[in-house]
Amino acid sequence: MLKNKKVFILGMARSGFEAAKLIARDNKVLITDMKEQDKKQINILSDLGVKFVLSDNPVDLLDNSYDLVIKNPGIKYDHPTVVKARNLGIKVINEVELAYEYLDKGVKVIGVTGSNGKTTTVTLIYNILKTDGKPVWLGGNIGTPLCNFVKDIKKNDILVMEISDHQLCDMYDFKTNVSVLTNIYEVHTDFHDSHERYVKTKLKIFNNHTKDDIAIINYDNKEAVNNTKDINSTKYYFSKENQQNVYLNNNVIYYKGKKIIDIDEIMLKGEHNLENIMAAISVVKLFNVSDSSIVKVLKTFGGVEHRIEYVRTIKGVSYYNDAKATNCESTKTALKSFKEPILLILGGLDRGHSFEELNEEMVNVKEVACYGETKMRIKEYCDTINKPCEVFDNLEQATRYLIKRAKKGDIVLLSPACASWDQYEKFEDRGDEFKGIINSIKE
Repeated sequence: MLKNKKVFILGMARSGFEAAKLIARDNKVLITDMKEQDKKQINILSDLGVKFVLSDNPVDLLDNSYDLVIKNPGIKYDHPTVVKARNLGIKVINEVELAYEYLDKGVKVIGVTGSNGKTTTVTLIYNILKTDGKPVWLGGNIGTPLCNFVKDIKKNDILVMEISDHQLCDMYDFKTNVSVLTNIYEVHTDFHDSHERYVKTKLKIFNNHTKDDIAIINYDNKEAVNNTKDINSTKYYFSKENQQNVYLNNNVIYYKGKKIIDIDEIMLKGEHNLENIMAAISVVKLFNVSDSSIVKVLKTFGGVEHRIEYVRTIKGVSYYNDAKATNCESTKTALKSFKEPILLILGGLDRGHSFEELNEEMVNVKEVACYGETKMRIKEYCDTINKPCEVFDNLEQATRYLIKRAKKGDIVLLSPACASWDQYEKFEDRGDEFKGIINSIKE
C-alpha cells in the first residue's frame, strides 16, 4: 500500500479519479488533465486533499519531488510527461497496477487479453462463476476501475479482469493465477508503433507466472501459439479445429472429451463467439463449476452491448450494432456472422490501415455507407471491389440512408472497422446514437 508518497496522476477519466480517491488519505496527490472535468468529482477529490490542475502542458508540473506517476492507459508511452518521469527515475504505472498493491494476496485473479473477444469472454466467465455460486468480481477494462472496489474483495474471492494492451504497458508486479490469450491480430500499431511491440506488450499478461499458474491459449490462432512457446505457465488450449482441452466437434463443444453443449442450444451468435465460449469454459472448469451452470448461461446469454448487438427488426429488416468493431478483424468477424444480405456502415478515425482485409467477407454486402475521417478511402476501396458506396459526413446521415435502402430480409450492420475518436469520445457513444436512430423509427 502507498503511504507518505507524492503522486502525480496524468489524465483523469474514470481510472484517474478512482486512483486518486484510493490513495488520497495517505499520500499527497496532484491530478491533471487537458479537459475540464465534472465539478462534482473535482469537489470530491478536493475534500480528500487532492489538487486538480487543468493544463495543456502537464510536463511543466512534474519535477523530481514526485515519487510516482500514475498514467491513464490511453496516454501513449512517448508522451512528454511520461518521458520526463522516466528520465527523472520516477516509476510510471497505471490504475490496475496501483490497485494490485491493495488486493488481498489470497484472491484468485483471472486475466483476459487478446486483440478481440476480451469483453465477451470475461462476461461469460463472470456470469458462469456467479451462476455457480462462486464469490466473483468483474473489473479492469470493462466497467468500473479496480481501484473503486479493490478494498471490498476478500480472501478466496475470484477477480475476473479484462486487461487491454494499453493497460499492460504499465504493469509490472500485477500477477494473475489464470491468464487467457484469446488471439493476436495486427491492431493498435498506431499506439505501439510496431506489431512486434504490440505482441510483446500482450505477453505481459503472463508476467510473474510459474508452472503453478495457468495460461489458456487459442490453439487456432498461430500468433498466439507461436508467441507463447517460452512462457513459464502451464498451458491449456481451446480449438474449433483440433482436439484440445476444450474443443468443437460435429457442432458440439467438449471439455476433456465430455460433451458440454450442442452449439444449436447456444443463444450467442457468431462463429467467433464459439472461441470466446471455449475460452470461458476452459477457465471456469478450473474452479470446479458444474456443467449445468455453464449450459444455463450459454442458453440465455445474448451478448455484450455494442458487440454484434441485435437492436430491432422493422418490416423484415434486422438492425445490428457492432460499434465496438474498431479494426478490420472485428468487422470481418461481424460480416461472417450473417448469411443474409448486408447493408454495411463503415468509417471513423483514420489510422492509415488498409480495408483490403475485408475483401473475402464483403461477398454478402449489398451496399456500403461510409462517414468520418476514413470516408474517402473507404469509397476508393469500395470502388476497387465494385461495391456501391455512398459518402456521408456523419453516422446519422449514413444510417438514415441505409434505412431507406434496406429491403425485407436484409441486415443493416454498424461495424465501422475504425476507432471512433474522430467524432466521438468513445465507441459506446456511436453505438448509442445508432440504436437511438433505429429505436426512433415508427413502424
